[in-house]
Amino acid sequence: MARLTLDAYVLDTLMPDLVGHDRQPSAFVVYLYLLRHAKGRKRVATASLQQIATDTGLSKSAVQLAVRTLRRRQLVRTSQASATAAPTYAVLTPWVRA
Repeated sequence: MARLTLDAYVLDTLMPDLVGHDRQPSAFVVYLYLLRHAKGRKRVATASLQQIATDTGLSKSAVQLAVRTLRRRQLVRTSQASATAAPTYAVLTPWVRA
């Protein structure tokens, strides 16, 4: 089983901010899901909204709202190769200085 190491910032600051301030616990769950599935230096994950919903136990509409919140908060950047392709999510960590 692979390990996932989290910055303390994710639990100490991001979680209360998304769950408490934004009232979007689903956004925190989706962020953790994408962080876990992101690969490479660019931290990129590809998954359909339905796949994320199935894997997290959230509804598809909750995942859509969560992704919208994460994009607005600049925690993920999305792209799609075509209208029917699964989205690609770049998981951002703006608190980390390169």
